[in-house]
Amino acid sequence: MTLPRTPSFRLDGKRALVTGATSGIGLACAAALGEAGARLVVAARRTDKLASLVHSLQSVGHNAEALALDVSDVAATEAAVEAHGPFDILVNSAGMARHSPAFETTEADFDAVSDLNIKGAYFLTRAVAKVLNAAGKPGTLINISSQMAQVGGVDRAVYAATKHAVEGFTKSMAIEWGPKGIRVNTICPTFILTPLTKATFDNPERAAWIREKIKLGRPGEVEDIMGAVVFLASDASALITGAALMVDGGWTAE
Repeated sequence: MTLPRTPSFRLDGKRALVTGATSGIGLACAAALGEAGARLVVAARRTDKLASLVHSLQSVGHNAEALALDVSDVAATEAAVEAHGPFDILVNSAGMARHSPAFETTEADFDAVSDLNIKGAYFLTRAVAKVLNAAGKPGTLINISSQMAQVGGVDRAVYAATKHAVEGFTKSMAIEWGPKGIRVNTICPTFILTPLTKATFDNPERAAWIREKIKLGRPGEVEDIMGAVVFLASDASALITGAALMVDGGWTAE
């Protein structure tokens, strides 16, 4: 009897673009893909942080280079992907939040969050796919979404709206590009302990709400995302596209 073999989780020989890579989830994703053997192009707006990140990645043996990139600048993003691609893997972790009660949402905040979380993510994903398609290559594109793409939350009407939108275009792109061998998925984390979420955890009422909703009884750590991103980037997930991988401790199980 010939036994089946588990497809490889290794990413040797693959080029991966990671945006929003200088902190939090993006940094963890870059480290995880580097550990799995991918050649990294780490992108963010802050060039000083990028230089430090590349040094740290290279110091542990990862192949890494920096790319200064503002994902909300669509023309610049498309030009950069055209110049530096094709990328076998995309992890789009560039995002932002400006939380407030819905009654107090300003147009400026709505536009800023939407421009990065929806518009920037949409055109970045499309740009990477277009270069892959022109090269006749398959690929796996991963958008960092949120559990708020599946539910709602206090003070999070704008943020939740943008993440619901990411899920929508991810599914549609997956349908269109599946025949080309280009997979598109999301990772939906719960609240992860990062500098971005510090203000929320510093609020006792919000912190209690989070712990009550997460069935495993603890907030997430960036390490909780690392296995998920390697899985979706690798051949181990070869038949998965148009999916949302929940890393939420059971928040959305209700």
